[in-house]
Amino acid sequence: MPAFFIPLEKKLPSTFKIDIAMLRTHTCGELTLRNSGESVVLCGWIQRSRDLGGMTFIDLRDRYGITQLVFNMETNASLCEAARQLGREYVLRINGVVTERSNKNLKMPTGEIEIRVDSFDVLNAAKTPPFTIEDNSDGGEDLRMKYRYLDIRRNPVKEALLLRAQVTTETRTYLNKQQFVEIETPVLIKSTPEGARDFVVPSRMNPGEFYALPQSPQTFKQLLMVAGMDKYYQIVKCFRDEDLRADRQPEFTQIDCEMSFIEQEDILNMFEGMTRHLFDTVKSVNIGEVPRMTYSDAMKYYGNDKPDIRFEMKLNDFSSLTKGKNFKVFDDAAVVLAICAKGCAEYTRKQLDELTEWVKRPQLGATGLVYARYNTDGTIKSSVDKFYSTDDLKEWMEACNAAPGDLVLILAGEEARTRKAMSELRLEMGNRLGLRNKDEYRVLWVLDFPLLEWSEENKRWHAMHHPFTSPKPEDIHLLTTDPGKVRANAYDMVINGVEVGGGSIRIFNKELQQKMFEILGFSQEEAQAQFGFLMNAFEYGAPPHGGIAYGLDRLCSIFGGADSIRDFIAFPKNNAGRDVMIDSPAALADAQLTELQLSLKKP
Repeated sequence: MPAFFIPLEKKLPSTFKIDIAMLRTHTCGELTLRNSGESVVLCGWIQRSRDLGGMTFIDLRDRYGITQLVFNMETNASLCEAARQLGREYVLRINGVVTERSNKNLKMPTGEIEIRVDSFDVLNAAKTPPFTIEDNSDGGEDLRMKYRYLDIRRNPVKEALLLRAQVTTETRTYLNKQQFVEIETPVLIKSTPEGARDFVVPSRMNPGEFYALPQSPQTFKQLLMVAGMDKYYQIVKCFRDEDLRADRQPEFTQIDCEMSFIEQEDILNMFEGMTRHLFDTVKSVNIGEVPRMTYSDAMKYYGNDKPDIRFEMKLNDFSSLTKGKNFKVFDDAAVVLAICAKGCAEYTRKQLDELTEWVKRPQLGATGLVYARYNTDGTIKSSVDKFYSTDDLKEWMEACNAAPGDLVLILAGEEARTRKAMSELRLEMGNRLGLRNKDEYRVLWVLDFPLLEWSEENKRWHAMHHPFTSPKPEDIHLLTTDPGKVRANAYDMVINGVEVGGGSIRIFNKELQQKMFEILGFSQEEAQAQFGFLMNAFEYGAPPHGGIAYGLDRLCSIFGGADSIRDFIAFPKNNAGRDVMIDSPAALADAQLTELQLSLKKP
């Protein structure tokens, strides 16, 4: 491929100064009509090329945008012919003059100008990409993840990563102004039995012993409070070996924070402030008042602890209204729950059958769906008219504030499963009715979680958050008599039905921490072996402290209006936890295994 590059110093005016280490004078996203007549040098990738006979047009792309290049057969035939030989994604350096476009494209910042190319240099040729580098690519997810470095060239992924960078920058701006100190904590730590499974790392220098990758910097940030650092934060990688889905990755990033000499209200105010700052600076959105809801109310009215409050459609308990009428499904149920779908009374039988099959999926496990239509003429018809009178049905309508034209949907069964199924049905109806607008944001604090949850499998209590969460002071006396009723001094931030942050006031008293370990089933020896370093630190004057951690990946996906966090991670793993681009995880060579004193049975 011939090069048509003319040395930079021969093309630019003598008064033009440029760092000789730079290959370009401008980016592909900044030139406008104000630059008309200027000689410029651009670098980038060929987005597309159009041969119109006497003219050839090339769109040159870099991170900043696209600029149209023009080659003219009449003024420089050899240059134009050479340009026609260039392929998509070739890397070019061009020298030319900014001119006004005759057919302007006002949808792009550079759409009023083009570059009349005088010379170009092919910095690198490129194979034809395995998928189109366009906003709407023809490549499937697996293929795009295999060639992630090409996928990032597409605007949606590039903009997602730029948004992430903006969120992290504004996070640091806010926290630094609030006198938080950014401190790094270790990545090679000790495995702990609570929480998700750890990723473990064998130690060559300590045969038979292993590090663990941190699920969070929890104990270290508490030790920093004991150390007197007062306000700490870290934008930190965390690792959990758990089953994956759209909003989970084996490695993820937290905005991790801790404060000393505070109470719960201080934490809520501080990080509500940070959330306001991020929405204001990143999205230009005022989130308004942030309501607070107890865990018990969230479960009662929404069926889960991270309710989407962009729409109403609360759960109504129909148990007292439906039992004793000889309808076995309701009579035998632990709970009967209903939601009112506004304006859906005219749903067809086909639509209702489809909803019934939807709730009967194995993920939800409902046995069926009962419905009652409040017709626009005032009559009420249900799928169980045989068992319930018109007056009974009117009571149902009144109980959930239904009006003519509404549809009431009812599920019954074991309480936990039915509440979960109704919660999912509520969200599904919200989707179908267009009530979950991604450009609308509702932020919520959920408070007063249970401190403990009972495991029937293990026959013992587990910490609902982690073993260092403090109980509500007024509930401490229940730790001995009724642990299940103890409320945690904990809080979650929920945005549009997604938990984006969670934290708690910590236990800072050694005796209370020992009591907590005892309730969780740790012997004194086990507690000392696992957490003795923290218990010992408490003996040297631990301040009252608490904190919170935001999931940065989830937060960015909400700002970006996406359901998956993957596009906001430069190089994510797939659902099997694999990086298909570098083919990881991978087997180790026998020599490495020997050095680590590991022996694996080969299939």
